[in-house]
Amino acid sequence: MESLKFRSISILEDFWSWLWQSCTAKNNLALILGLTISWYVWKFKNYSRKNTSPLPPGPRGLPVVGSLPFLNPELHSYFTSLAQTYGPILTLRLGRKFCVVVSSPAVAQEVLKDHDIIFANRDVPDLSKAMEYGGHDIVFTSYGPEWRMLRKVCVREMLGSTTLDDVYALRRREIRKTIKYLHSQSRSPVNVGEQMFLTVLNVIINMLWGGSVQGNERVSLGAEFRQVVGEVTELLGMPNVSDFFPELAWLDLQGIRKNMRQLSMRFDQIFDSIIEQRLRMDKEAVRKDFLQVLLQLKNEGDSKTPLTMIHIKALLMDMLVGGTDTTSNSVEFAMAEMMNKPGVMEKAQQELDRVVGKHDTVEESHIHKLPYLYAVMKEVLRLHPVLPLMVPHSPSDSCIVGSYTIPKGSRVFVNVWAIHRDPTIWENPMDFNPERFLDSKWDYSGSDFRYFPFGSGRRICAGIAMAERMVMLCLASLLHSFNWKLPEGENLDLSEKFGIVLKKRIPLIAIPLQRLSNSELYQ
Repeated sequence: MESLKFRSISILEDFWSWLWQSCTAKNNLALILGLTISWYVWKFKNYSRKNTSPLPPGPRGLPVVGSLPFLNPELHSYFTSLAQTYGPILTLRLGRKFCVVVSSPAVAQEVLKDHDIIFANRDVPDLSKAMEYGGHDIVFTSYGPEWRMLRKVCVREMLGSTTLDDVYALRRREIRKTIKYLHSQSRSPVNVGEQMFLTVLNVIINMLWGGSVQGNERVSLGAEFRQVVGEVTELLGMPNVSDFFPELAWLDLQGIRKNMRQLSMRFDQIFDSIIEQRLRMDKEAVRKDFLQVLLQLKNEGDSKTPLTMIHIKALLMDMLVGGTDTTSNSVEFAMAEMMNKPGVMEKAQQELDRVVGKHDTVEESHIHKLPYLYAVMKEVLRLHPVLPLMVPHSPSDSCIVGSYTIPKGSRVFVNVWAIHRDPTIWENPMDFNPERFLDSKWDYSGSDFRYFPFGSGRRICAGIAMAERMVMLCLASLLHSFNWKLPEGENLDLSEKFGIVLKKRIPLIAIPLQRLSNSELYQ
């Protein structure tokens, strides 16, 4: 490329010298100067076209703002409609940000497998920088030693199978509390998603610092976290002008950074209080929880990649924000889909009766004997993937994908929602049909790019095992313990609300009816 540049300059200088000697009139000089520049630009661009792959196709947009004015808030369905026009890989210019949308298994495989290392980084949103520990968590940390250290700590100390087996009693206790509460509300409407959120939140809090907070303080802390987590996920799903025009970020035109900073302070106050209590406690007097392990790792130190207090807070936030809404929303969608198809709910309950019986309670040891209920969960994750566009990737270098150039630093969305509903891949894709997953070939490994609800590659979700256990145990317990019906005169709504986490637009309000003859099983 450099030699071409020097040859072109040399040719231009010789040509210019000849023109200067040939011209006597100023107007001729101006004309020839214009022709010369045009010739040089055409020559250079012609070479570039021959030797560089083009950018992916996409809407032209407007000057300066690009396609920002045309964005539909329901980004997952909006991107899907654009893909029908521009193909499985397309570009959008949003202000100064170059965005790429991937909507097919073949292109997703190129991004997440073939060029995994290049696309292993994140395009860190501006609002993350408003948090003291933003950008130091598993989600947004750049791929490298720091991220590998965080993921290793998280998986080894909290989300590995051995650890999850050790804390099964926590999951069981919280789910039995929820079943007891629902039994007390028998024949009264309850908010299914809200109850599942509180259940999962209490499980995670117990795993994080269960020995540090007790009694009424734990109840009030759960309520506060539910509010804060909801506000954080809502902010994360909002388009932010500061991301599209970085030079305007200091103005915080939408007030998003200000709101996130306030939420960060609330997180910080809670974390500081919990950490202070943990440091004062006798380490031998309580069960070893995740926070205690993290503080011990911090004190032991690692000269190459040390675990800091900022890392500890970031990991606590990841667990709370990433593990609550995601799990509870999946359970809520599953219950809504089964209520919409009573035959599916009946099959799941019949399976539970065969495996568990009507004179016992559901245990986690039962769930691997429930293939139909597993199929229900997999179908829910197909039709309503937790992260419809995944967490956006960002290439560390320009890369060729699908014969197109993806520029370095682009924001790359993988539209798993569109892939999971592609009629060329799935028969009757809009139909909720668990039977399609009775074939055991479908899993969460991310190796099949027709179905990868938890992502793929280096940035695949670290909490798959935890999510699987929680969703299955919650669903099995709800279906085994109760029959469910809608309040009189209510219609079931299955519509979605887009966000970084996909939610049910209208919460599921349903009435639990005692299903087991022995009321003591609900205690």
